[in-house]
Amino acid sequence: MGELELRHFARRIGLLFALIAGLLVFGTVGLSLSEGTNVWDSFVWALDIVATVGSIQAPTDVAGQIVKVVLIVLGVGTLLYALIAVTEFFVAGHLSGLLEDRRTRRMIDSLTDHYLICGFGRVGRQVARDLAAAGAKYVVIDPDPENRERAQAAGVRFLEGLASEDELLRSAGIERARGIVACVDDDAENIVITLSARELAPDIKIIARASAEHSEKKLLRAGADRVISPYKTSGTEMARLALHPNVAGAVELAPEYRMEEIEVTSGCPGSGCTIGEIQGGATIAALIRPDGNFVAQPPTETMLAEGDVLVAMGTERTMSRLEALFEPDGAGVQRR
Repeated sequence: MGELELRHFARRIGLLFALIAGLLVFGTVGLSLSEGTNVWDSFVWALDIVATVGSIQAPTDVAGQIVKVVLIVLGVGTLLYALIAVTEFFVAGHLSGLLEDRRTRRMIDSLTDHYLICGFGRVGRQVARDLAAAGAKYVVIDPDPENRERAQAAGVRFLEGLASEDELLRSAGIERARGIVACVDDDAENIVITLSARELAPDIKIIARASAEHSEKKLLRAGADRVISPYKTSGTEMARLALHPNVAGAVELAPEYRMEEIEVTSGCPGSGCTIGEIQGGATIAALIRPDGNFVAQPPTETMLAEGDVLVAMGTERTMSRLEALFEPDGAGVQRR
């Protein structure tokens, strides 16, 4: 049950109690004037009539009988409506939802150095899976009730609402968080989330998603530390794999650097060369042999053979040169 629904229910119950109190005041005054009884006896009499107990005799005066009819009609209707409202609250499962929300908020209040995931669509769910695999703690914020059900089924800490609202970000513990990932489908919403997060937590790490290319600069101006464009990144990776099939994967480290896994293919110019002969301006961080043997920072005299995989890092220019050496139809390399 959301906070808005809870407030609405509380207003309904408050209005019903106020109406019942008004009826009792009306009945007390009316019976006291018409029947000549004291205030306390008149109050008990009015309460007896509203509750339809009938343990006290009926008023003898016409005015008192009119008061009784009004109390019966309005009192029974009000009590019946109150009973329906309370029954609906329990039958609809709102109480269990409220208790679940309270339990979730207590868990969130105890978190520190966690991450906030704003948006639980396909990108947000993948971010959550990767953070969980790394053993990191996180809180998801999303306004979609269907995503709430998905999150609860997976045991994810979930707050329903717009992540651009400052109060919701505070409820998620943004002041104690290590980072925030703004990955909703709307770029404008990601910009607002970034602005709000940067204002509430000036030192927090902000990673934002941009669907449109022109949104990247806006997100950076809004305060994002890094901006990721899934379409641009996936398109670049697909083109790279198409141009260089021997490249097993790439990681963007900075705008001018990237790290790649490059396979030594059959007949490529780099096969049979040493690492010192092919590395050029790139850094060879590791070598993975076909049998799975992992060699960190291999010596420059290490000979490369078909099936080896190089883990290399460098600029766009140096990595392009290195990729060409391991393509079957690439240019050769001069041995020193």
